[in-house]
Amino acid sequence: MRGQPYFGTGPTRRSLLAQAGVAGLALMSRPASADTAVDLPLPGGPTARPLTKDFPQKGEMILQRARPPLLETPFEVFDASVFTRNDRFYVRWHWSGLPTAIDVEKYRLTVRGHVEKPLSLELKDILALPQVEIAAVNQWSGNSRGLFQPRVAGGQWANGAMGNARWSGVRLKDVLDLAGVKAGALQVRFSGLDDVVTTDAPRFKKSLDVDHARDSEVMIAYAMNGEPLPLLNGFPLRIVVPGWYATYWIKMLSDVEVLESADDNFWMKNAYLIPDTPRASMTPGEAGVKMIPINHMVPRSFITNIRDGQTIAANAPKLARGMAFGGDSGVARVDFSSDGGKTWAEAELDNDEGKYSFRRWEISFSLGDKGPTALAVRCANANGVVQPDAPNWNPSGFMRNVIEQMPVVVA
Repeated sequence: MRGQPYFGTGPTRRSLLAQAGVAGLALMSRPASADTAVDLPLPGGPTARPLTKDFPQKGEMILQRARPPLLETPFEVFDASVFTRNDRFYVRWHWSGLPTAIDVEKYRLTVRGHVEKPLSLELKDILALPQVEIAAVNQWSGNSRGLFQPRVAGGQWANGAMGNARWSGVRLKDVLDLAGVKAGALQVRFSGLDDVVTTDAPRFKKSLDVDHARDSEVMIAYAMNGEPLPLLNGFPLRIVVPGWYATYWIKMLSDVEVLESADDNFWMKNAYLIPDTPRASMTPGEAGVKMIPINHMVPRSFITNIRDGQTIAANAPKLARGMAFGGDSGVARVDFSSDGGKTWAEAELDNDEGKYSFRRWEISFSLGDKGPTALAVRCANANGVVQPDAPNWNPSGFMRNVIEQMPVVVA
């Protein structure tokens, strides 16, 4: 099977301290150029999106927006490896006030609030702590929003606002223990170096319950896939919250604040909310629905080596392959259908890189009757959650995980 890990030579203290960010984000003050385009299968359109190579440390990406940068991973990238290349890893920022470079000698991480000893840590202090690694999917809450029907407001992403990496860093718990969390602490809040562009706008901040923040899985990462974080993916440090949506994975981390009460900042109280219903689903126009902060991811799976509308020879062996992830637990099973979900066959799973990682799958099949049909794939995770037949809907376009149908033509 395909899907070998993509790694660099491994992060070293010297390489991390030497990388002072890359000057080049100044290009965000002008429109990014694009010579080619990709057609995304978005029912509400527009389907055409430019491809760009104009962003630092990034290869060819789908340009959703230039300022602040919203860059989607072209879907063929996911067929190349179970780990998503750093230079093709999607980018999503909320505010355009991003540093164009970071001086690691001057960089400090503040740890404050309801702690015994407030800290101002240099990068070398972080690097001196025990290193941990975890393979985990980073997926934006609105991944696939452009597929919602009825259409909802916001960036119209296809399925490429996600990626899988092997993250290297330190346990957030170890950093909090250095400061000494006081009894009565309730949440831990994170913010980064990105800044607002108007004085009345809320800085982007997110919080986790203190027990979650200290569970030894949540980490402060300084590397992905064996290399320092790209600037647009959070250099020099970012939060990694395995199994949770990327809104909590704060980039360019600069401040960790321990709180004695529930965080009521805009980004926790008013934004990134989902219906407190099965599958975060509601009816368009429905009123009085209780809303809660988005949290755990749900299972998803995709075909990566066959394209929408592709012609497939009749009565000839064909290989389908792709990737799946279980959301907040491991992949237990992947099933494949060559008749639009009428019948299913179990696919073969590749190596297990960890319960929060993408997992490769493949299966051989053949198609008989000529004409249009649809391929489909579904994932069941270790908690027994299976992708559903029908899509969910909510006004933010969050948490899509319906079984995706891929139309093909048999000839």
